[in-house]
Amino acid sequence: MGAWRQWFRDSRFSVLVDLSLVAAIFFADAHHLIYFSKTPYLLTLGWVSMAVRGISWRDAGLRIDDGLLRAILMGIAAGAVMEALELFVTQPVLVRITGKYPDLSDFLDLVGNLKLLLILIAFSWVVAGFGEELAWRGYLLNRVANLTGRSRIGWVATVVISSVVFGLAHSYQHLTGIVENTIAGILLGCLYLATGRRLIVPIVAHAITDTIDVLIIFSGHYPGM
Repeated sequence: MGAWRQWFRDSRFSVLVDLSLVAAIFFADAHHLIYFSKTPYLLTLGWVSMAVRGISWRDAGLRIDDGLLRAILMGIAAGAVMEALELFVTQPVLVRITGKYPDLSDFLDLVGNLKLLLILIAFSWVVAGFGEELAWRGYLLNRVANLTGRSRIGWVATVVISSVVFGLAHSYQHLTGIVENTIAGILLGCLYLATGRRLIVPIVAHAITDTIDVLIIFSGHYPGM
């Protein structure tokens, strides 16, 4: 590894550069200067940053090996538990506190729309599950850890910081949605670390929770809609 690449890999200055670019993506999104979703832009930034530092997605935990089936089953189980926790515990508590359900008005067209349902299920797996977990847990969580340190306290701070930003990325759902997604980010971050930083587990868990959500919205029975 070249000396400049090693420096960039270890330097906290390079972390600040990355985080500044993340902030720029948020700014551009808030001012409608980017299209579709922040995820492709964050994922591209992560890929470029990792390539410059000589790091692969495998280093971040994207591994396919003999434990793949077990990891997938763990992700399915974790996703189901997370969804149940949200619908029956955290969301009712948050609604009691804020007086409002998460704003999911952007998904009103999904109710009873089979074509849109199939599109959004694919979106749940490709963009939300795969894309967001690579961007948020695989790239951003590890990048913040380069700044906070990789001690136990450092990892706790990293999960909390990255999850709050993840929640804010869902600001279109207003306060209840922001808090819900912050909690989801914390759970996904903990799941990532608890499984030895294996990305496939939070990828599947995230995709499962979003798939269940779109199925409930499609049925017309999502709370508050």
